[in-house]
Amino acid sequence: MAFQHKPTSNDMIRMPGNFGQRFLVTVDVEEEFDWNAPFRADGYGLETVRAILAFQELCEEYGVKPLYLVDFPVIESADGAEIYGGLVREGKADVGIQLHPWVNPPHDEEVTTYNSFAGNLPEQLEAEKLQRLASSIERACGSKPLAYRAGRYGLGANSIGLLGRQGVRLDTSVRSNFDYSGEGGPNFAHLPLHPYWLDRASGLAELPVTTVFWGMLRKQGKMLFPHAARSPMLRAILARTGMLERIALTPEGISVREVIRGIDIALDDGLPILNFSFHSPSLEPGHTPYVRTPEDAEAFLDWWRRVFDYLLLRRIPPVSLGEIIAAIDAGEAG
Repeated sequence: MAFQHKPTSNDMIRMPGNFGQRFLVTVDVEEEFDWNAPFRADGYGLETVRAILAFQELCEEYGVKPLYLVDFPVIESADGAEIYGGLVREGKADVGIQLHPWVNPPHDEEVTTYNSFAGNLPEQLEAEKLQRLASSIERACGSKPLAYRAGRYGLGANSIGLLGRQGVRLDTSVRSNFDYSGEGGPNFAHLPLHPYWLDRASGLAELPVTTVFWGMLRKQGKMLFPHAARSPMLRAILARTGMLERIALTPEGISVREVIRGIDIALDDGLPILNFSFHSPSLEPGHTPYVRTPEDAEAFLDWWRRVFDYLLLRRIPPVSLGEIIAAIDAGEAG
């Protein structure tokens, strides 16, 4: 069933007055697979699991505590359990859940594009996959995971209730200003970027991945961009002329120059948390469309250095998962 949640003004989360504006780094930690091939339950690789260590070192240099959203093949691997369990126990990173249903047991569904969105699965099967993965992470890390991202951003009608019962406090599956309904996934095109409640009763909040519009028509972006997305030529013309461009806060396909525009817009719009993201296989060449060569891999880390430097210049500090949850609770109590 499709994800239908539509937050109202009463659902918007009020952060404490001293929270200011901060940034969070989230990483989709996953196996390597061919992004252009059909989904399959086997045949994936785990060559890039240890590549996260170079990125982690960079984060520590800047005082950033990343949120690693880890899927089943990675956390079940010896390297994955060692690395992420160690980082959590040492207080250097947070680990949450990322559900790739096609590689996550139980394997009771047909592996299809439609079923690659976990929210499209029968409720009991989605629940069992979520429970298996959460238990694996808890065994490896010694603590219950409190954050979630659906692989392919695939929230569904049952997902909110399942996450609440699982004890998840922060979902970050919503990719505002993107529409995946053409593949059978959710449509987030009209959802806000500001944090909001998915389920106040269970304490489940949504922190969307940050994507903003830039250009003379950016205020009309939510209305105009869905039409531009269906026409690559129109989209290119709008971007080249400075009329309208969609900028996601990610090193995957977004230049430093572009992302700085996006950071400035997000800050000007008053977002309390800028939510950056990328996929872990991009840390080594040849596994994603964004990093093909060793030079690309070096540029990928340099992108982060330059972005961290710019955020430092703008006096925007990093924030951790625990700090976000504490601020949400404090704002609600106030």
